[in-house]
This record gives sequence, structure tokens and C-alpha cells, in this order.
Amino acid sequence: MNKQQVLSYLQQLQQTICSALEQLDGDGQFIKDSWQREEGGGGCSRVLENGRVIEKGGVNFSHVMGEQLPASATAARPELAGRSFEAMGVSLVIHPHNPFVPTCHMNVRFFVAEKPGEDPVWWFGGGFDLTPYYGFEDDCRHWHQTAYNACEPFGDALYDEFKTWCDQYFHIKHRDEARGVGGLFFDDLNRWDFKTCFAFMRSVGDAFVPAYLPIAEKRKDHPYQTSHVEFQRYRRGRYVEFNLVYDRGTLFGLQTGGRTESILMSLPSHVSWHYNWQPKPGSEEEKLYTDFLPVRDWLKQ
Repeated sequence: MNKQQVLSYLQQLQQTICSALEQLDGDGQFIKDSWQREEGGGGCSRVLENGRVIEKGGVNFSHVMGEQLPASATAARPELAGRSFEAMGVSLVIHPHNPFVPTCHMNVRFFVAEKPGEDPVWWFGGGFDLTPYYGFEDDCRHWHQTAYNACEPFGDALYDEFKTWCDQYFHIKHRDEARGVGGLFFDDLNRWDFKTCFAFMRSVGDAFVPAYLPIAEKRKDHPYQTSHVEFQRYRRGRYVEFNLVYDRGTLFGLQTGGRTESILMSLPSHVSWHYNWQPKPGSEEEKLYTDFLPVRDWLKQ
């Protein structure tokens, strides 16, 4: 196990993604906000707001450690009780101005819990998912084909397994609807040796830019009206609900005394809720619910 290799990769990944997103935006630049955590570790939050394409985007690197895990973590994994922990990762959320450009999320992370005299307990996690407001079939196929390509060298069944996990994980239970069109989600990954698990995490991390940028480039100049923005902001409310109620990374960060400003950077700048709103039958907005949010095999022609 080589923690330094993982750390170096994650720091470089943050830089690579920020550079690609700045090129996409054309005007905006990420500000750097380095921080330290009193209990141990720190990180660097990089945020772009009010760009030409990106309304709000955050790409966060964190490397934190502590003497013990929160009760929520050890309840599910009792073997971790009494162990110190170290967690590192890159997470991002991009909220574009244009309602025809999807919101996207990506996260890759490494976790290790150690105790003197015992073998370390380690695993990798991560994935990426897409949240369109107005769906395009070719965008969804491209997103999922790129996800498939990232998984394929590690086994033919991995894409199906981690796509299904993503569909299940990003399901908003209290609404009984999907957050978006999915992608990949994996956690507790230690089924292979360290080298192979790390290589898989890198494959997923490296796939984000080729998965998202072609979609954003294609849609960023799509004409839109005020009604499209209103629907975008309404659907962003679902994003907020999921992150604050269910998201593992958000809950872990808050429960371990993480930096709140960095943890909640995923929330959009402009969002709205309307009581018992329903899309008009046959509208573009209804099509999102009927054609895109239900679980689909996006690679089937």
C-alpha cells in the first residue's frame, strides 16, 4: 500500500480538471482556498463562480485524518472501532448557467484505518453521475459509453455492477425518483490488490474530463428562455435534498468536523422549490420524468 502515490495522483487530478474546466468556461478562473483541519489534515478548495459557462463549480481536494471514526461509520463497520483513520479524495460538482448543460458530479477517494499490530483496513471509492434538466439521448449515451470504457479493462461485468449501484444510490427515496441519469458509483473497493484497485480509481478519475466536456461544449450555447431557467432551479432543489439528506461524503464530512464551507460547496447558487408543482403533459419538462429519469440501459441502441 502506497498512500503517497494516491495523494500525488489526487492533487494532480484536481489541477488537470480545473484547467480543463477553465478552458471550457473561457472567462472564469478557479480561486484557491487552502485550509487546515484542527483534528488533522486539510485540503484545497477550488471554486469558480459566475463564469461565462459555469455558474458555480467546485473542485475540492482533501486529506484528513483522526484518532477515531464517528459512530455512524463504526456502526456499519464495527471492525473499524478503535482505529485511527486517514481519508483523501477529490470531489467536484459543476452547475452551469445554461439549463441545457447538465450538472455533473465526480468523486474519487481512498480511505485507510489503522491500528498498531493489525493489518490496515483500506478501500477506494468514487464514481461520476450526470444530472440533466433537459435530456438528450446522445449525451446520455456518450456519458455511459465513457463510463463503460473506464471499467472495461478491469472486467466485463464491472460497468453493469457499478451503474446499477449508481442508479440505486442516487435515488431520492422520499421523492421516489432519480436525481439524474446515473453513471458509476463504487465504494469499499478492495476486491483486488492495492495496485489494481488504485488503477481502477485512476481510470474513473481520468474518465471525467472526456465524459463531461464534449457534452458541455455541445450545449453551452443552446438558446434558452426564462421558463427553462425556472425549471432548472426547481430541479436543483432535488440536488440539494439528496446531498443534505443522503450523500455519504456530505454526512461523513460534517460528522468528522470537516470544513463546512468546502463540504457544502456542491450546493447551487440559485435554487427554488414550488409547492406540488407538476410538469405540463407533453412538455419538454415532462419528458425528463418520462424518458430520462427512469432507469435505462443507455448503451442499448
